Amino acid sequence: MAVLAPLIALVYSVPRLSRWLARPYYLLSALLSVAFLLVRKLPPLCSSLPTQREDGNPCDFDWREVEILMFLSAIVMMKNRRSMFLMTCKPPLYMGPEYIKYFSDKTIDEELERDKRVTWIVEFFANWSNDCQSFAPIYADLSLKYNCTGLNFGKVDVGRYTDVSTRYKVSTSPLTKQLPTLILFQGGKEVMRRPQIDKKGRAVSWTFSEENVIREFNLNELYQRAKKLSKGGDNTPEERPVASNPMEVPDGESKKDK
Repeated sequence: MAVLAPLIALVYSVPRLSRWLARPYYLLSALLSVAFLLVRKLPPLCSSLPTQREDGNPCDFDWREVEILMFLSAIVMMKNRRSMFLMTCKPPLYMGPEYIKYFSDKTIDEELERDKRVTWIVEFFANWSNDCQSFAPIYADLSLKYNCTGLNFGKVDVGRYTDVSTRYKVSTSPLTKQLPTLILFQGGKEVMRRPQIDKKGRAVSWTFSEENVIREFNLNELYQRAKKLSKGGDNTPEERPVASNPMEVPDGESKKDK
């Protein structure tokens, strides 16, 4: 698997790489980078170059050049964090049972406004985020325990739908601390979110554990209130979700895109 993942990522990026190489700016930059390495490492070209190495070897990097290369490597890695997703060891995508509706950029607003009696808890996530992958089974378990007619759970991939992240002010920067973000909607309006955002626009540190979500979002009270509302508006007895079969999904719910 360690060998296949980079190969798959390379094959997947071939079309974009060919378009990238076709641009003169990027092609010239690549040629200059290669030329620097050849001149710096290949005798006799490097023999006449000045150096600050203690051993006086002009054909090897000195400490300043090593620092610059390490800094540039870190910048490139941060800028291409999403593209490197397949080549790093990420937690596996959660594929277990859940009662969660997956939104797109076109359906999230419509669904939140459809029935304002319904309370929604929506997770804003990105597949490349380690924290989102770690929280996925916890959120799925909460949906199995607390989902009912008046309390629904949803998710939207802000890594894929960037306009949603802008609309709901959830940062998708590679260094962000806002992924995942949980937002509670009542009457179609945002009531609270975790993590909170301070006055400087930075996310306040918060642990995404099952206990914290239940306590902060007061899920037990929300669930009891939602059950009473659903019974008052519908004489049909409410059924609790059963997690025994992962493929059974209630009406109106959808599993994640595979």
